[in-house]
Amino acid sequence: MTPKPWKTLSRSTVLDYDKWLTVESHTIELPNGDIIEDWAWLITPDFVIVVAVTEDDQFLVFRQTKYCVEDVTLAPVGGYLDPGEDALDAAKRELFEETGYESTEWISLGQYCVDGNRGVGTAHLFLAQGARHAADANADDLEEQELLLLSQSEVEQALMAGEFKLVPWTAAVALALRVLDSGQ
Repeated sequence: MTPKPWKTLSRSTVLDYDKWLTVESHTIELPNGDIIEDWAWLITPDFVIVVAVTEDDQFLVFRQTKYCVEDVTLAPVGGYLDPGEDALDAAKRELFEETGYESTEWISLGQYCVDGNRGVGTAHLFLAQGARHAADANADDLEEQELLLLSQSEVEQALMAGEFKLVPWTAAVALALRVLDSGQ
């Protein structure tokens, strides 16, 4: 038996925080006919995460802080898509802005819902190989960050030690390592 999707019968905006967050209340019909009123739905911008590897097989990784993390974390390149922007174009833009590196070898690692029942945007994950330094970084990020060049072994150790402290970062790094290990 193939599962049937839920149906959205109505939706209304509860909170609108400009481009960063919209909270909606949905009325949902389940496949069995049950109705759920006031189902919370969150809308945030879609985003990209780029695991970038240089021509000499070094991973571009930031050591930084994030508001939701109470400690220093490692992070790949990432950022929000601009309205109407293609995910790959956003990934290339973010890599260049944040690091000054460019790549012509891109592999999509997929796109994933952040929360299957509440929305919260879509993560578009990429592996950029053969990255070359082209200019100084010109990021407008709010957090302090330090760009590191790590070996694959160091990234694997950091991943297993929980040093990438956000689920989308962990997923992107793990998928990228899997692709690299498979020789694709």
